[in-house]
Formats: sequence, C-alpha cells, structure tokens
Amino acid sequence: MILYSFRRCPWAMRARLALRYAGCAVEIVEVAMKNKPAALLALSPKGTVPVLDTGDGVLEESLDIMRWALEQHDPQDWRLQADAAAAQRAEALIARNDSTFKAQVNLYKYAERYPQHSREYYRQQAEAWLAELEQLLEGRPYLLADHPSLADAALLPLMRQFAGVEPQWFAEAAYPRVRSWLEGWLASDLFKSVMAR
Repeated sequence: MILYSFRRCPWAMRARLALRYAGCAVEIVEVAMKNKPAALLALSPKGTVPVLDTGDGVLEESLDIMRWALEQHDPQDWRLQADAAAAQRAEALIARNDSTFKAQVNLYKYAERYPQHSREYYRQQAEAWLAELEQLLEGRPYLLADHPSLADAALLPLMRQFAGVEPQWFAEAAYPRVRSWLEGWLASDLFKSVMAR
C-alpha cells in the first residue's frame, strides 16, 4: 500500500495517525506540492494529499482513509462501537471541525490575506469551538470517552495548527483542558512516529 502524503498537511497527518494506529503496513511517499509525482496524478487527478492506494482501490479523502484503517484493526475502539450515541456525536464534531473550524483557522492563520478584520477578531470567532471542546473534556482525558476516538484523532491536526498561530496566547488562554488534551497527543509516541522526517 502507498500513501501519498505531505508531512505538515493536517489532513495527511490524520490519515497517517489512523494507519499507524491500525498497524497498516504502508509506504509513505512525501509529495512536494509544487512537483506532484505522475503516479499520484494518475491515481487522483485532483492532486491533493492524502491519497491511499490500498492495492484494491484508491481513497482520496483523509476521513475515508481513517475509517478504512479502523475497519482493518481498531484495538482501542476509536470507532466507539460500544456507544452509538457517542459515535454519532463524533461524526457531528468532525463535520464541524472540517467545515466551520477549518474556515476559521484559515482566516486566523492567514489574517494578512483577509484585512477586513484583525487576527484577534478571527481568533475570537473560533473561541466558541474551543469553549465547547473545553466542556467536552470536563472529567475525562478525551473528547467522547475515557480513551481516544476517531474524533480526537480527526480534530487534533487542525487544533495543532490553530495553537501554532499565536503560541503565547494559546498557552495562556482559558482552555486548560483543550491545551492538556493537545499536549498529550503531541507528546504521544503515536503522534511522534507519524511526524518523524
């Protein structure tokens, strides 16, 4: 199996996380976005990463890759199969992360491209999401259970990107549980293994 990836891309990051967690033997091809390999474009003409060639088919979306990996092997129940309501909440969280929060992170990170408002304004727009996650983390180390789930792994890369825009602000912001959750993931062997150069 071959995964076409770009190390810092949040979508590729979460695909690598799920594949590594599930123990899938996969060759990772690091793609230079300005010089995309012909093999990638042959599999997926849109030319974005991640793209997984399973040998039986091609998956072109990070979430599809994550779900496929968990179907192969899910030792900690990331799919939350023991709790249907939590699994539904996971899907809702991921959908909002990938739409609303993604747009907010873009505006915040690249505020100079969107001079209609200040970076601070864009950050404040995203804070309702942080407050919601802060509440979800009350009394437990992960968003929806006492163990990681698909939602944790799917939300992690974008939150990492958000936190990196103004690290000092994030370090002092009123979201200690979100900070602790993020730091726990970033310090984990799983995350470090998928970020190794």
